[in-house]
Amino acid sequence: MELVDLYDENRLPLGRTAERNGQKAPGEYRTVVHVCLFDAQGRMLIQHRAEGKTIWPGLWDVSVGGGVDAGETSRQGAEREFREELGCALNLRGLRPSVTVNFDGGFDDFYLLTRDELKSQTLTLQQEEVQDARWASLEEILAMRDQGRFVPYPGSFLRFLFDMRTQFGFPTK
Repeated sequence: MELVDLYDENRLPLGRTAERNGQKAPGEYRTVVHVCLFDAQGRMLIQHRAEGKTIWPGLWDVSVGGGVDAGETSRQGAEREFREELGCALNLRGLRPSVTVNFDGGFDDFYLLTRDELKSQTLTLQQEEVQDARWASLEEILAMRDQGRFVPYPGSFLRFLFDMRTQFGFPTK
């Protein structure tokens, strides 16, 4: 059983935990993280979710995503998920989420960064979670989304992620 810390609507800790996918009471929220890794050519590393996943099985998604465990910070959760799913260390020390999206069950922190030296062939994929990974342009991702092969984020949100990367020059950690 995986536990998550619970927060109120202002993201203040409630001092309680709950089962990750269990029912939460009104006013209880959890934290989810995503990492969007870009290369110098402006492509995003995307992952092909395993067929056995409960949510969005078999679809392509942003570089990494997952729940933050009880006792972890958002940053620690993002680093752990990156290491688990792609087999690479990622140091986000000193960085805060580039974008936070509120959803019904909590807060979804997106970390955007450029790391050109990482090549998809050097990855060690966690087979239970990820069946493939590759670099893709915004146009490729939008086409995959329109074909039902990518997690159905709004197209405007995917464009926003790419725009944020180019406008604000995210770190190259």
